[in-house]
Amino acid sequence: SFNIKYGMVGLVTGGASGLGRATVERLVQSGASAVIVDLPSSDGQAVAASLGNRCAFAPADVTSEAEVRSAVSLAKEKFGKLDLAVNCAGIAVAVKTYNFKKDLPHSLEDFQRVINVNIAGSFNVIRLAAGEMGKNEPDADGHRGCIINTASVAAFDGQVGQAAYSASKGGIVGMTLPIARDLAPVGIRVITIAPGLFSTPLLAGLPEKVRSFLARQVPFPSRLGDPAEFAHLVTCLVENPMINGEVIRLDGAIRMQP
Repeated sequence: SFNIKYGMVGLVTGGASGLGRATVERLVQSGASAVIVDLPSSDGQAVAASLGNRCAFAPADVTSEAEVRSAVSLAKEKFGKLDLAVNCAGIAVAVKTYNFKKDLPHSLEDFQRVINVNIAGSFNVIRLAAGEMGKNEPDADGHRGCIINTASVAAFDGQVGQAAYSASKGGIVGMTLPIARDLAPVGIRVITIAPGLFSTPLLAGLPEKVRSFLARQVPFPSRLGDPAEFAHLVTCLVENPMINGEVIRLDGAIRMQP
């Protein structure tokens, strides 16, 4: 069966911080090996070193074909195979579609950058990781690998100023099922997690007052999510072979206000 503990090899984008880092830590603590894929400017090298010889760092921009190819190759060379890819790398901007006070439209460049990193970057990792997973020996179920993406509740209830971010996360939601169908014949599952408000660097930029206000909006538990809870869901999904082509909200029942 597809159990985390027995020599599984995972590749995690955005693995140097936030949700990605928590996922890498849980994989390594569970007995798996992990490749951290993150920007050269990230803490990837230090995080990998702190986790020991079952963790490696592949500096890469997820939008680069060559850099992601070499990250996938590193997994193969160092740990022998690739069973799991988790897409946690993502960026956000908060800008209104049109600022009427300043007579200024949303920057097209900013919009395109968010779409490019979040959608095209995730897809770049999916397509290249899938090629490597397809070479695995299938288990009794025909299972060869698992791909887990990160969307956001913003895909469904995006707030003011979230046009670019919500569009990018909606794109991840929208490609989950077709990619699951594409990869089904080779036994690779594709699942997306849509987190609510989590305590990550993406949220750390906000003032404390805003953060505690946001935390109170979560019905239960009424707090920000802990990245370890995201990591826990990743391992649950990997170990349950029937979950496929699905988007799962991990959000304490929040529905974002406008």
